[in-house]
Amino acid sequence: MATELRTLMDDAFRYIRTKTNATPSVGIILGTGLGGLVQEIHKDTVIDYSEIPHFPVSTVESHKGKLIFGSLAGKQVVAMQGRFHFYEGYTMKQITFPVRVMKLLGVQTLLISNAAGALHPQFRRGDIMLMTDHINLLGDNPLIGPNDESLGPRFPDMSEPYSKELLASAEAIARDLSISVQKGVYVAMPGPNLETRSEYRFLRTVGADAVGMSTVPEDIVAIHMGMRVFGVSIITDECFPDTLRPVTLEEVIAIANKAEPKMTAIMKELVARM
Repeated sequence: MATELRTLMDDAFRYIRTKTNATPSVGIILGTGLGGLVQEIHKDTVIDYSEIPHFPVSTVESHKGKLIFGSLAGKQVVAMQGRFHFYEGYTMKQITFPVRVMKLLGVQTLLISNAAGALHPQFRRGDIMLMTDHINLLGDNPLIGPNDESLGPRFPDMSEPYSKELLASAEAIARDLSISVQKGVYVAMPGPNLETRSEYRFLRTVGADAVGMSTVPEDIVAIHMGMRVFGVSIITDECFPDTLRPVTLEEVIAIANKAEPKMTAIMKELVARM
């Protein structure tokens, strides 16, 4: 018997199938100020989140809220232009629902981008960080509750949350394109406030190189469903306790927009080499 989650997934899947028969192998989630990659996609179908049964609707000003089907670098892709966050009041299952629907549509590889604050002392605003691992400090997990074995195992292994193969490929691409990149561990906090000086010290002490408010739930669900994941952060502010200064959303978006073309170049070539 189908679980409630599977029933909701099937509803969304059937609606999307009335709009497109696309079977994308690559899914893309675009973070704050990082929608430029959409311009590189040869679009076939664009669906507003509000049209899709059971899809949340993004409440963040910089997130457009569209599901885009098309081709990128010769591959069929589906891209989320705008994502959902825990601080918006959504449950973990709602936040990750689109990832599960992507899997039904055929996605095997998920590319996730985000804007993050630097904790590593050598990172600077405008840097690109390839994610090697993450720390979940959101206080929740999208897999809590009954497990549907048809979707994934009760206790998924998380020893490789971000594909080593994709990470190595992205590093090689960055070298080929003469783009400097960092590598590091991303920590997810619930937000929506930024952290205090003491919290930044704590996060650095426990091994985080960058901090944000997203990505981890989507990654957990993607791994649960047997997908491989590539994660990339654009460093939009510097969270160094001794030199901390106030930061605004406008500044974050401006830095993200400035660095975004480098991320787009890497991700486009990564798709091409798959």
